Amino acid sequence: MAYAAVLFDLFDTLVRFDRERMPEIQLNGRRVRSTAGHVHATLWAHAPQVSLEACYEALVESWREAERLRAIDCREVPAPVRFAHFFRRLGLDATTLPPGLTQALIDAHRGALGRAAEFPAHHGPLLRRLAERYRLAVVSNFDYTPTALDILQRAGVVELFGAVVISDAVGWRKPKREIFDAALGRLAVGPEDALFVGDRADIDVLGAQRVGMDAAWVNREAEPLPPGIRPPTYEIRDLGELAGILKVSA
Repeated sequence: MAYAAVLFDLFDTLVRFDRERMPEIQLNGRRVRSTAGHVHATLWAHAPQVSLEACYEALVESWREAERLRAIDCREVPAPVRFAHFFRRLGLDATTLPPGLTQALIDAHRGALGRAAEFPAHHGPLLRRLAERYRLAVVSNFDYTPTALDILQRAGVVELFGAVVISDAVGWRKPKREIFDAALGRLAVGPEDALFVGDRADIDVLGAQRVGMDAAWVNREAEPLPPGIRPPTYEIRDLGELAGILKVSA
């Protein structure tokens, strides 16, 4: 196929999330990898009655509630909405807290998350070669666009993408077509002229197929294709294999 554009998933496609790079906290004698320590340090000045343990539990519960809501209809739950649930779980009235506190908590949370994202060394050269021939975009399910932009900025590749479309800005998550359509629209290409690359068959491959895009499935562990999903156009073990598929120099 002669493509005009290549669109990428972010997490576990362009970058890999390594929990061992998350900050460590001590909870009741056990070590836990979590952003809760950073969040609690930011919250403590305004709500000193909230313990680290309570902060951690509220953070986990807010994530579970966001996941429950997302599973209903693939609508995104943005970070400010998640942290509103976090406040309720702690019994805090957000209207009595400083107006910038929610943003400060989100920034503390996203900073720790961003540092846990590992950008493989060979991805940068590959993306630069691709950018010479194709329009590139990122399409990611995530609740806060600045985190994704920070990760790409630190990797030194953000300028290679003509569009970075994150679900919190669109309101819909993959595999809904709205998020794919938003990216294709920003690149000014049709789905028949684009390839989507992602690691999740159930959201990346399926979502791309629903809008008429070819899909490359990054299937590192050679997992079987889930029932009800057509085989992708390409199946690869590593992103570097795109060089051969898209005919760019190694």
